[in-house]
Amino acid sequence: MLYLSASPELDQHHTGSGHPERPERARAALQGVEQAGLASGAVWLAPRAATREELERVHSPSYLQSLQDWCEGGGGRLDSDTVASAGSWATALRAAGGVLAVVGALAEAGEGVGFSAHRPPGHHALADQAMGFCLLNNVAVAAAALAEQGQRVMVLDWDVHHGNGTQAIFWDDPRVLYVSLHQWPLYPGTGRAEATGGPRAPGLTLNVPLPPGATGDVYLLAMDELVAPAAEAFAPDWLLISGGFDAHRRDPLAQVALSAGDFADLAGRARGLVSRPGRVVMALEGGYDLEALRLSTGASLAGLLGERFRPERATSGGPGAEAVARAARARAQLNWGATEADT
Repeated sequence: MLYLSASPELDQHHTGSGHPERPERARAALQGVEQAGLASGAVWLAPRAATREELERVHSPSYLQSLQDWCEGGGGRLDSDTVASAGSWATALRAAGGVLAVVGALAEAGEGVGFSAHRPPGHHALADQAMGFCLLNNVAVAAAALAEQGQRVMVLDWDVHHGNGTQAIFWDDPRVLYVSLHQWPLYPGTGRAEATGGPRAPGLTLNVPLPPGATGDVYLLAMDELVAPAAEAFAPDWLLISGGFDAHRRDPLAQVALSAGDFADLAGRARGLVSRPGRVVMALEGGYDLEALRLSTGASLAGLLGERFRPERATSGGPGAEAVARAARARAQLNWGATEADT
């Protein structure tokens, strides 16, 4: 069963003409759900806004107030990439609330997979700063809520850009395992393999920086050699997936060479990272080619549900095996020299 949170009809986060992070992205993701044959049987959840208390588990009160004031004052550019409009605050609250709503539904049902198809994305948002198209860190808000309940949370981030915000928020938190598979070098410049976590959470940050042109077989190698053992050692109660699809070969903002079939394979591997049913949630992050986003979303959700939807073949033969080996060496050494400069 798929539990789905989405409200494209309420989306008032306007980024301006030509901006890659646009409202059509959420609609493309929902089209992918339908094309995969998953929409008719899904449980559609009512939109809900995250509360200030929920947000303050990961964001500073002063940042939240300044962001709200900025948006309600008409918005504008927060940095060279990140834009807010008058409706962005309310839309961002629903993006964070969407992940929370899906988590709540799964906790009650005890079965199924959840998907939050809201924008703007979140994994670049720091505790006190918007960046990289992100205003609130949607997955981090949900992870913090679960951690406060005594749950062990694994965040798997397969967006092509490193989730510097999520890493920074949980850098020294022993309740959360953060794993990122991302292109290197690329924005935002963080995510070194040697960054393995703070003194209270050694080894609970796992970065796998991969070169341009990396293909699906390299991602699966990383999942098998690094991610699965880390998950087994950590034994998470929940898996939250930062589901960015900009590692697809069609995406205009990166150079990784994945296909929708590769995302199906990644999702199939991911569903085995938690032992209990009803504990896997995917939230929409990046992905800026609408066709790639549509196909990859459907393939990923089908993979998480154990269904077959493979609109594109898996890829292989690209570079990256040595990068996986380097990440393995860094993890084995558990380099405590990684500092906040990388977070």
